[in-house]
Amino acid sequence: MGRAVKLFKTLHRTRQQVFKNDARALEAARIKINEEFKNNKSETSSKKIEELMKIGSDVELLLRTSVIQGIHTDHNTLKLVPRKDLLVENVPYCDAPTQKQ
Repeated sequence: MGRAVKLFKTLHRTRQQVFKNDARALEAARIKINEEFKNNKSETSSKKIEELMKIGSDVELLLRTSVIQGIHTDHNTLKLVPRKDLLVENVPYCDAPTQKQ
């Protein structure tokens, strides 16, 4: 399977996980992914293809690691619904970085 096809499928799987139960977001992401791949399917420049593959991989990583769903519970409140893979151990912030030896 070509790298572009693999990335295409990965983006769609990620979209389904990230926007689960949100029909509007699922559809918008599906259209955008399909549109971007369709618009660039006849690209022949290997440099441009590498650029596009990098952008696609970065988008997939960003979606997977940074997007949290929110549900309106009333007109002024959102309930956040983080996925299990986003819940990581909190690393304490250090205001005074240690000196490298």
